[in-house]
Amino acid sequence: MATGKINVSVENIFPLIKKFLYSDHEIFLRELISNATDATLKLKHLTSIGEAKVEYGNPLIEIKVDKDAKKIHIIDQGIGMTEDEVKKYINEVAFSGAEEFLDKYKDAGKDAGIIGHFGLGFYSAFMVAEKVEIITKSFKDEPAVHWSCDGSPEFELKKAKKEDRGTEIVLHVAEDSTEFLEDSRIRELLTKYNKFMPIPIKFGTKTETLPKPEGAKEEDPAPTKEVDDIINNPNPAWTKKPSDLKDEDYKGFYRELYPMQFEEPLFNIHLNVDYPFNLTGILYFPKLTNDLNIQKDKIQLYQNQVFVTDNVEGIVPEFLTMLRGVIDSPDIPLNVSRSYLQADGAVKKISSYITKKVADKLSSLFKNSREDFEQKWNDIKVVIEYGMLSEDKFFEKADKFALYPTIDGKYFTFEELEAKIKDTQTDKDDKLVILYASDKEAQHSYIEAAKAKGYEVLLLDSPIVPHLMQKLETSKEKISFARVDADHIDNLIKKEDTTISKLSDEEKEKLKGEIEKVIDPSKGFTVQLEAMDSSAQPFIITEPEFMRRMKDMQQTGGGGMFGMGNMPDMFNLIVNTNNELVGEILNTKTAKKRERLINQSLDLARLSKGLLKGEELTNFINRSYDMIK
Repeated sequence: MATGKINVSVENIFPLIKKFLYSDHEIFLRELISNATDATLKLKHLTSIGEAKVEYGNPLIEIKVDKDAKKIHIIDQGIGMTEDEVKKYINEVAFSGAEEFLDKYKDAGKDAGIIGHFGLGFYSAFMVAEKVEIITKSFKDEPAVHWSCDGSPEFELKKAKKEDRGTEIVLHVAEDSTEFLEDSRIRELLTKYNKFMPIPIKFGTKTETLPKPEGAKEEDPAPTKEVDDIINNPNPAWTKKPSDLKDEDYKGFYRELYPMQFEEPLFNIHLNVDYPFNLTGILYFPKLTNDLNIQKDKIQLYQNQVFVTDNVEGIVPEFLTMLRGVIDSPDIPLNVSRSYLQADGAVKKISSYITKKVADKLSSLFKNSREDFEQKWNDIKVVIEYGMLSEDKFFEKADKFALYPTIDGKYFTFEELEAKIKDTQTDKDDKLVILYASDKEAQHSYIEAAKAKGYEVLLLDSPIVPHLMQKLETSKEKISFARVDADHIDNLIKKEDTTISKLSDEEKEKLKGEIEKVIDPSKGFTVQLEAMDSSAQPFIITEPEFMRRMKDMQQTGGGGMFGMGNMPDMFNLIVNTNNELVGEILNTKTAKKRERLINQSLDLARLSKGLLKGEELTNFINRSYDMIK
């Protein structure tokens, strides 16, 4: 037997490890199972190249919890260690790594890292254990070894009686960590971190029902047997070749990842690249709502099938964080802060690759099955519009397949839309005006006025649209977007022919004064007199496109950049000087009747715009009934 002192200058290394190493003590199990997996895979490799003359078989990793003795056992059938290897890898390498870690990161505290990048994985055991034992036997023909340490720099090393190859780690669980002696807690951690580890993990047994023997009666119970409870899937879909998977395999894996998600994904994208970095994975497009806040943290990041995090910001472009699925890469530096992550060259290449793969998949879906793509558009548009807004390379590709639906349910690409409306919706300044509605019901009368002119009206209702329109207007020449209720239709697309007003300038001045006398200034209306077709409505309320768009952008986090604070509601009241009712308002003999006609016309316009509510709506209804009587 040998005893010794671990050669470290930091005497209180264990309290420091406990305090600084990880923000979550629960990852000790992930680290120890990762080590056990590495040991097993190394043996498999050495066996395959003829350097290990052993039977590899079908090894597994076993976890045992002894609640009464307050112990957790992690047992593998891997490569094992000799006495010299224990001295080197446990006493020297890990602790030189520990000092490097502390020297570099102790000021950063818990933000510093998540994985045992410095050989510290094994020492995460001391976050939950007051004493740790290693009983190990190498695949080489050498005696088994027993190492133990009680959390001080002192260790004990002696021969062990272990006959079979592999390593057993025994954790004597500390009083402040007894939650990890509960089977349910261990099962939760195994499911969270080790669900797809490449080696089968056994945790207890389960009862399996067998087929009834021939000749058994119906009332006879079916026979059962106890079998190992393997809690992981060592060969998840993302580790297989796309050519080996069918659509049902992808859907089955989605259900495995998200057992509580009952809606099927719309489609998937299989990632597989080995140069200039290694990355595999499967991303799924779920049905998305217009809410941009509730979708994130659904993509799981793995490193060699070990779960690391579901916060993939910086690795996956932000617009794709609303997707679901798995990314697995050994090339992502995981033990550093996010700011470093975002500046890392490999990570930037990975992010660009993922963006390209998603764009290519969407492009091929559009080209090969346009009808299906159109049906899915409303469920995926938020991601595509967000991507076009935030990533220039994605914008270039998506510009060919992004769709612009009309209120009649037709779908155009931008190029198709341009060709369709060029002749009718180009104004006198040679600018193409693209009309859109955000709410088919609320803007119905404005839509109908545009359709009566033979114009197409798009239905653009996602929260990103105001920002995207700005981008399109600046990246394309001579186009502008205008919501159908931003002005009277003749003003939205101004042509050369102008309608002549039936009223003289003096009459118009008088009419404007009479209307402004009646209208409550607190409602924020600006009165504008326009000569329009006599069949057009007498009073039309519009919202200036620029001001309303800025307001919309502000609500989705972009308005602040314009320095406008909380913008008030602003409306134009457009009065059609050629409408018969407007002539009657001007020429009526009594002020009382004039006031009544103005109020009724204004309230009808407000009703059409959805602005008449509460007490004012009740008063309008009562007044309308009185007029009928």
